[in-house]
Amino acid sequence: MAGPARRGIFAPSATHLPCLLPMTMDNEPLSLSLSNTHTHTHTLTHTLSLFNLCRSLSLFTFIHSLVITKQSTRPLSSMERSAWPKSLSSSRKRAIQELCGQNPKKLRDAFDAHSQTGDDPRQPLFAGDLIVSVLGSFSSNTQSLSSGAESYEVFQVPSNAFVSSEVSKGKSVKPPVQRSPVSILWEQPLVEAATAIYEGRVDVASKILRRLSALLNPMSTSKQKLMGYMLSALKSRVSPIDYPPPVAELFTEDHVLSVRSLYDLSPCFKLGFMAANNAILEAASEQPSTNKLHVIDFDIGWEGQYYDLLDDLSMRQEGNQFTLKITALADSFYGEKRLRMLGDRLSLHAAQVRVRLVFDIVSQKPSELSRDSLGCEPDEVLAVNLAFKLYRMPDGSVSVENTRDELLRRVKGLAPQVVTLVEQEMNGNTAPFPMRVEEALAYYGALLESIQSTVPRDKLKQERAEKGLSRKLGNSVACEGRDRVERCEVFGEWRARMGMAGFELKSLGRLVAKFLEAGFAFPLQKGFTVKEENGVVCFGWLGRTLTVASAWH
Repeated sequence: MAGPARRGIFAPSATHLPCLLPMTMDNEPLSLSLSNTHTHTHTLTHTLSLFNLCRSLSLFTFIHSLVITKQSTRPLSSMERSAWPKSLSSSRKRAIQELCGQNPKKLRDAFDAHSQTGDDPRQPLFAGDLIVSVLGSFSSNTQSLSSGAESYEVFQVPSNAFVSSEVSKGKSVKPPVQRSPVSILWEQPLVEAATAIYEGRVDVASKILRRLSALLNPMSTSKQKLMGYMLSALKSRVSPIDYPPPVAELFTEDHVLSVRSLYDLSPCFKLGFMAANNAILEAASEQPSTNKLHVIDFDIGWEGQYYDLLDDLSMRQEGNQFTLKITALADSFYGEKRLRMLGDRLSLHAAQVRVRLVFDIVSQKPSELSRDSLGCEPDEVLAVNLAFKLYRMPDGSVSVENTRDELLRRVKGLAPQVVTLVEQEMNGNTAPFPMRVEEALAYYGALLESIQSTVPRDKLKQERAEKGLSRKLGNSVACEGRDRVERCEVFGEWRARMGMAGFELKSLGRLVAKFLEAGFAFPLQKGFTVKEENGVVCFGWLGRTLTVASAWH
């Protein structure tokens, strides 16, 4: 259906067209810089071919006609000579033929998917359709194009930068600080689909998802994997019967192993556990009259935390043997059998480092918790570890029972010396659906990139972790109500919840951040960040905070 001219994510002009760039609301292109001078020559050649081919408005017109006219369903090499812009050099013609002609079937499939939407084939349905179709036609070179394009870094994003379209009806979308052109091209159609779902226009969303499915290439880079995960999640949201979302899978043995692999691979999670240990040890040092430390853990997600804690206690005991008591709460996610096996492994390690260990397992509802039921003693330092636990518990937006806040009130009643809280920094609980999708793209995109930077030292562990992330993303996007287990929040929300439960923030201190940042725990690779901010420690990747550790009393 023909309609008024629409402004999309690409708007070339005569004055600003060194290449096709994302435009701001002031019609200014985002500034790009080549940040990786060591990009492979072959990769760079294909990347520059794509962007330099679009340097003139006449060439943009040519590509526009190539994508949205029915005659372009034929291989590019057989198109009439009159379709070529007169200003196009023979070398650039050969480059276009090389890129597009290698896979004419994929190009035709993209056009067919577009024409099946029932719209006028001369008019793209949404702004990203044109560019995504062009990128999709280069399927045999997608990895090279993606790798090369990732070397372009958006280093200046105006505060009012946004992308608008008919579907989003002008609602502003602020992109992350560092996003490549390829990332923007893929993410915007997904946000368009999410907005259409949110507004009840499922038919529009289905059309977008069908076209993207036809263009999706084999998932090898972190960006391609992310887009595949999100595409699957949105399909589940539109048609949960045909594409069942992950719910029960989040409570399986396989997912437990996936989460454990994530904690092993990602410094942002591992350092969060270490920051929690530092807060626990500091609380113990504040009471030198006792050598008994009792840690209540509601979700032992990474056993490495307690191996490290046993090692630290061993180095501090100075002839006066420490007693570490761990009370583990068993639930459906971490069953009693698994906890027993963990307790046996920790006991062996405790014997090696000469720390006395008592490992108890308790199965109780939050409403049943008390100092007596948990075996708390008056002459011990009591710590409660809530690392990566609360975000999986339903709050008042799901049920009037509000087990999340109920647990915090019960923990406050235990009168612990310290409560450690480590959570993912992601606005994924009560935010509107399109915002949740956009937040998931930014968060999981950064997390996947950070994981890929730590391999290939353990490929199997990487694959496990990525499968777990695909389930987590799928659940957070495709599900609602009690089925949505993944309900991450930003630290500001956790601060408010802890305050309402009667807790006060206990500063982790700059020394903890500097200790972890300096690599004393383990060497940090380039790109990972550690910073202290208002008494909490933030861990991130390329400026995006992924996890936050805090202590309370």
